[in-house]
Amino acid sequence: MTHIPPPAEELRLIDAELRQLDARRVQLLARRAWLVAALQRQQVPQAPVEPRPEATAPRVQNVLLVLGGVLLTVAAAAFTLVSWGHLGIAGRALVLGSVTLAVLAAPVPLLKRGLRSTAESVAGLGLALTVLDAYALHEAALAAVDGTGYAAVASAVLAGVWAAYGRGLGLLPDLTSPASDHPAREGVQRLPLRLPLPAALAAAQLPLLLWAIAVAAGPYWITAALLVTAGFDTIVALRSTARSVRVVAAVGAYGMGGSGVLAAGWLSWDAGGPSTAARASALLALAAAIGLGAALQLPKPGNALGTALAGGLLLVAAFGGILRVVLPGDWTVLGYLAGGVALLAAVRGRLAEPVRRGLAWASGTVQALALLWALPLVAVALLGPVGWAARPWTGVPSDARAAVTVDVPWPPHAASAAVVLAVVAAVLAAIRNATWRPRALTGVLVLAWATALVLPAVLELPYGVGLLAQGITTVGALAAAAAAAQSPGSSQPVGLLSLAASFGRPPVQTTATVLSLVTSLSLAFLSLASESATLAVLVALTVVFAAASWVARLAPVTAPAALAYAAALACATGASAGWRPEHTALLVLAVPVAAALLASRLGGSPATVPVEVTGAVAGLLAVTLTVANPPMLALVLALCGVIAAGTAVRSDRRAVGYAAAALFVLATWVRLASWDVDTPEAYTLPVTVPALFVGALRRRRDPQASSWTAYGAGLAATLVPSLVAAWGDPHWLRPLLLGAAALLVTLLGARHRLQAPLLIGGTVLALDALHELAPYLVQIAGALPRWVPPALAGLLLLAVGATYEQRIRDARRVREVLDKMD
Repeated sequence: MTHIPPPAEELRLIDAELRQLDARRVQLLARRAWLVAALQRQQVPQAPVEPRPEATAPRVQNVLLVLGGVLLTVAAAAFTLVSWGHLGIAGRALVLGSVTLAVLAAPVPLLKRGLRSTAESVAGLGLALTVLDAYALHEAALAAVDGTGYAAVASAVLAGVWAAYGRGLGLLPDLTSPASDHPAREGVQRLPLRLPLPAALAAAQLPLLLWAIAVAAGPYWITAALLVTAGFDTIVALRSTARSVRVVAAVGAYGMGGSGVLAAGWLSWDAGGPSTAARASALLALAAAIGLGAALQLPKPGNALGTALAGGLLLVAAFGGILRVVLPGDWTVLGYLAGGVALLAAVRGRLAEPVRRGLAWASGTVQALALLWALPLVAVALLGPVGWAARPWTGVPSDARAAVTVDVPWPPHAASAAVVLAVVAAVLAAIRNATWRPRALTGVLVLAWATALVLPAVLELPYGVGLLAQGITTVGALAAAAAAAQSPGSSQPVGLLSLAASFGRPPVQTTATVLSLVTSLSLAFLSLASESATLAVLVALTVVFAAASWVARLAPVTAPAALAYAAALACATGASAGWRPEHTALLVLAVPVAAALLASRLGGSPATVPVEVTGAVAGLLAVTLTVANPPMLALVLALCGVIAAGTAVRSDRRAVGYAAAALFVLATWVRLASWDVDTPEAYTLPVTVPALFVGALRRRRDPQASSWTAYGAGLAATLVPSLVAAWGDPHWLRPLLLGAAALLVTLLGARHRLQAPLLIGGTVLALDALHELAPYLVQIAGALPRWVPPALAGLLLLAVGATYEQRIRDARRVREVLDKMD
């Protein structure tokens, strides 16, 4: 009977067959497409691939036309220079005039026929011929005329002729319609020829400059000629609608204007009196007027801003150049700074926004350069006191300036530098823009701090007054930071705190805090000149920063600073009392104690970790002070262990208990070393006993913990050094005691099924026994005949080979037993 599957099974089989048929159909269709393509490639011949041209037809045409024009120009020049003398005056005039007129008239029919590129080349040849005509005229009829003056007149005439020629072609009918391959753009003037007007503008760069040189007008008039030419180029660039003319005008404006500005700047800097300075400033003002006038006309905001920036800087240079020769040399920078500040008045005027922004950037650039010039004074006032670290308590300096210049020279013009800081701070304080005011107020804070920092040295105040002023600066910075940290965003405080509360922004708080720390460090170094000043300053800094730590947002910085100054005070007190360093260390340990107590009160405050780190560093300082005295070092290590143990009592600092144990062990080792104890067990047992105790506690809390983790380190700390000592010990007592201890550890490991005690104890026991039996084994080996060792080795190998599989099974069982142990 035929087996008929169930309907579900039959449906599955049919679906499988259909999927196979679809896959086979796809394969056959792909094969068929490949065969069809192969047959078509065999029947249809492939067309040859034409090489791709490397240059387009218009480019080839332009190259040929330019090359032809150049060759004709060279030929005309050769004719003028070489063959000129073979013709008379009439012949010369006839030849050059006829050729020039013919060449200049040739572009007209060429343009009517649409041959624009050819017309451009011919026109260029005509312009070159006019230059040769001018040269020929000078050589033939005007040889006695000065060459530079003639060149000035000739360039002016040629510029006018070329401009008239280009404009005249534009007035002719049927010549201004754009060719099909050069479409005109809206708003851009379309000229019949692009070359004449740019060439005329290029020639117009020379007349004024050459005239000034020809008449020996001097550097001021030559510079004026450059700037007037640049102004003319600027006007053309702004008014012209032809792109080629604008490009040439812009290049001329930047080139001539840049040269004129450099020359005027040099004349201003080199001016020796008010008259010369005024003339140089007038030139700079002319350049500034050109730049600002262009900025008002430029359509793009970016270009207008950059041009207005340059114009503003030129105005400052013109103003400062006059003040430089009027004021004393110390106030030179202040003169330029006054010009930069005066620019801000123009910013408030009714100018275009890009121009106002450019002038504002110019003013800011001048102020930034002035601050950069004043920076060395601030660096000397801040970092100069560091030199007292190499010569502490050597005598009070004569004044505050001598105190900060102990190792560095006093910078020149310091008085005006301090005024620069104050002036820029006042300018920043006057900013009312909502976007820039927070940053400006931060700048005001920094500059006010810098001014207060340098004033005692600038005014050469007494040393004590300088210390007091710097201390007040530190307190003021901390007060500003506290006000910024506590002031709410919506409150409006009145009185003296209103200014500080206006700084209620996180950047200002951070800045003020950093300034207070930096100033306090400088003050601490500055106080090293006198013993009494050092103690008084360190006490004051400790108290001030401790008081500031009541502000929660400042505590992560001020609390560690107070502890650091307390440690420095302890060292200074010990040195003042004549104590040895190891005795001073005991006084320094009061700082870690205070840090531990304070950290326990702070709890989860952000200041907790910084306070603890500072206390740890103070403890390390105490340890360093006692390195030369081992008994005192042991005492300090033990006291540090006590502090760490007290910290480990807190639930969130249990891990510090390991550090406490390490400190106690180190203290024990140092004490033993100071007693000349050379028995290794005396050093290892203090480690092993607490380690095994901790391991036992862990195994009780976590029965799944490995015995290696709980007991491995503790056992190895004593057994391994003792084994090494036993191998070099000629006596019998140490090996006996070590063997007994190893046997006990091995039995305990076997009793409790623990890997670490079993393997460590068994290994040490075996090695200890081998050490004890080694002399007898050597005697036995010496008494046996020489053939016995090879025979025994052979028997051993035979036995191992015969029982190899049994040994493998035994090793596996041993491994399984060890794996079952903890």
